[in-house]
Amino acid sequence: MANTKRRIVRAAGAPTPTGQYNQAVIVDKTMYISGFVGFDPATTTLVPGGVREQTEQTLKNIGEVLKAAGATYNNVVKTTVLLTDMNDYAVVNEVYGKYFSENKPARAAYQIGCLPAREAKVEIEAVAVLGNIVDGKL
Repeated sequence: MANTKRRIVRAAGAPTPTGQYNQAVIVDKTMYISGFVGFDPATTTLVPGGVREQTEQTLKNIGEVLKAAGATYNNVVKTTVLLTDMNDYAVVNEVYGKYFSENKPARAAYQIGCLPAREAKVEIEAVAVLGNIVDGKL
């Protein structure tokens, strides 16, 4: 049986994990990015403001992890968005569209009771495929 290489991603520009997980794990050419909330990487506290500011910071944090692996938002093929209030969906979607504007990844969005960071309003996780992406449509 052939070995499969697993690499751990640690991006200095993204918040350090506060639990028993990594920012991201790469297996072959697939990168699994842990769920991020709107933590300021310097302070590991939520950015001031509401869901708009938290979503912006969340996506910036994901961008730092992508950059550490030599990828961009264009490499993202799937995201999951967790919201504490589905009424925030339109605002989150507006901010999200600035980062995933042309070839949007597949996505699921759910409302949940609360997030581990109790005041967080949004968490986003992602799956990216590394390498040069050639887009096409079926």
